[in-house]
Amino acid sequence: MGILKDRFSHFQEPQKAQELGFYPFFRQISSEQGTTVTVNGSEVMMFGSNSYLGLTTHPKIKAAAEAAIKKYGTSCSGSRFLNGTCDLHVELEERLARFLKKESVLVFSTGFQVNIGVIPTITGKDDTILMDRLNHASIYEGARLSKAQTVIFRHNNMVSLEQKLKMVANVPFKLIIVDGIFSMEGDIAKLPDIVFLAKKYNAIVMTDCAHAIGVLGKNGSGTPSHFGLEDDVDIIGGTFSKSLASLGGFVGANKETINYLKHHSRSLIFSASITPASVAATLAALDIIESDDSLIQNLWKNTNHALTRLKSLGFDTGDAETPIIPIYIRDQRKTYDFTTELFKRGLFVNPVVAPAVAPQDSLIRFSLMATHTTEQIDKAIDIIYETAREIGVPLLSEVLIKS
Repeated sequence: MGILKDRFSHFQEPQKAQELGFYPFFRQISSEQGTTVTVNGSEVMMFGSNSYLGLTTHPKIKAAAEAAIKKYGTSCSGSRFLNGTCDLHVELEERLARFLKKESVLVFSTGFQVNIGVIPTITGKDDTILMDRLNHASIYEGARLSKAQTVIFRHNNMVSLEQKLKMVANVPFKLIIVDGIFSMEGDIAKLPDIVFLAKKYNAIVMTDCAHAIGVLGKNGSGTPSHFGLEDDVDIIGGTFSKSLASLGGFVGANKETINYLKHHSRSLIFSASITPASVAATLAALDIIESDDSLIQNLWKNTNHALTRLKSLGFDTGDAETPIIPIYIRDQRKTYDFTTELFKRGLFVNPVVAPAVAPQDSLIRFSLMATHTTEQIDKAIDIIYETAREIGVPLLSEVLIKS
């Protein structure tokens, strides 16, 4: 016991931050996660959620989850491979295949498990994985678990990607992997250019649409749909835990690939399946977004309004073009201070610092829901601007003048 304690006792950063009053993690929410939440008995505006369509509180989704518990119980008590597949899982997979315009879909327990279960399963020691530098950590972890060579190209930089493809042109199996929407930067992968280069150099393309489902494409079916490239993107992965208001993950591809994954992916075979309530909630969320596009339209109205206001006030939002809006602070300690002060003023946002981003790219992640009102957005941005002025967060115009 002493050996284990000694190994990690040096790690004191969280305790030090708590003592200084700027520890912004593991905040306990004691309410539904809507546009406002309750933390420590106080109501705060939520601009730190991934519930882009605001469906986590939708009565139809809650009713579907409750009905599934009454019929199936709370768990399938096993892996999909053995006793953990119920008819709801198969119904969801068939439904998603139509939604994504893929031959077949396989449902995993989480989105993270998709990437650590798919990437090392379909690649081997003689293959090459090419990844955008700003891909999600789960993609990096999947590549790390693979025996394939991993090559990183500069973020959304097609010159860099082509240079890397030329380097491995003779490798028979090349897999290009990108986020559909980059989860911290809020920009969209350049899929048309990526597909063009993939065809030129005989590579296949996989996109993780965790943050794009419910946001981009027809009825929110993701980045390939957004660009009309469903037939050209070989593999699409994602999660139910964001716009689809549930828990779990999926991968869509041709039937042969899905059949292979079903019988070889370790994170699928050796993990318990997602609960019936989670599956039913996902199905209900799909019902809503496929039958009514008003939520997606309102999400984009909110996005355009917020981006316009933040930019007009001089904030550096980088290349953001989606409901994920980074407000770059570019100073780690000031990012923590800013987050803490915003929370005191009734605004829940997330600080993003190293190792999630480079230290010089530290930011506040301001994320929108379709259910936010214009008044809530304006109030939040007013608080952000006033607080930035008070604690000395530089605006973009001031940075440019100094440089």
